[in-house]
Amino acid sequence: MPNLEREAAWIAQAQKGDDRAFGNLVEAYQIPVYNLCYRMLGTAGDAEDASQEAFLRAYRNMKRYDSNRNFTTWILSIASHYCIDLLRKRRIKWLSIENDEAGPLAEAGPSPEATAVMSEKQAAVQTVLKELAPVDRSVVVLKYWYDMSYEEIAGTLSLTESAVKSRLHRARRDLAKNWMTAEKATSVRGLRDEASAI
Repeated sequence: MPNLEREAAWIAQAQKGDDRAFGNLVEAYQIPVYNLCYRMLGTAGDAEDASQEAFLRAYRNMKRYDSNRNFTTWILSIASHYCIDLLRKRRIKWLSIENDEAGPLAEAGPSPEATAVMSEKQAAVQTVLKELAPVDRSVVVLKYWYDMSYEEIAGTLSLTESAVKSRLHRARRDLAKNWMTAEKATSVRGLRDEASAI
C-alpha cells in the first residue's frame, strides 16, 4: 500500500485524467481487490473478472470520488457491490475448489503435505461461506479478512452499523451451523471409507 501523500497525489492526478496515476492505484490495490473478489465469488477466474470490472468502474467514476473518504474503503466498496450483484444475478452454482488450481496470487506452500492440508481447510471455509447470503458473506469477508471496523463495513456496504452487527451475528451463527454439518458429513464419509476398506 502506498503512503497517504503518494496515494493522495495519484488520486488527484487520476481525477484530472492521468492514466499512469490511475495505473499506480490499480497496482497498489490489485491484490486486496482480487482477494476480496475471490472470497466473495470462490474461483480465480471470476475473481479476476470482477477485479477488472471493479477497477473499470472506479476509473469511470474517478472524478466523483470524494477525497475525504478512505480510498481503500471506496475501491473495496465498488468490488463488494459488484460481487453481490453478480451473485444475485447469476445465482452461482459453486464449483468444487478441489478441482480449482491455486489462484495467480497464491503464495507457495512449505511442503506438498502442508499445501494439501491448507487447501482442504480453504475449501471447507469456502464451502461454508457459499451458504451465506451475498451481503452477509461480504460482511464476514470485510470483517475477518480485511479487519474493517463496523463503521468501515457500514460505509463500504451502505448499511447502518447496527445492520452490520446484526448481519455479522447471524452470519457467525450460520457459519458455525454449516461448519458442524460439514464436519459431521466428513466424519460419516471417513467411517464409510474405512468400513469399505476392511
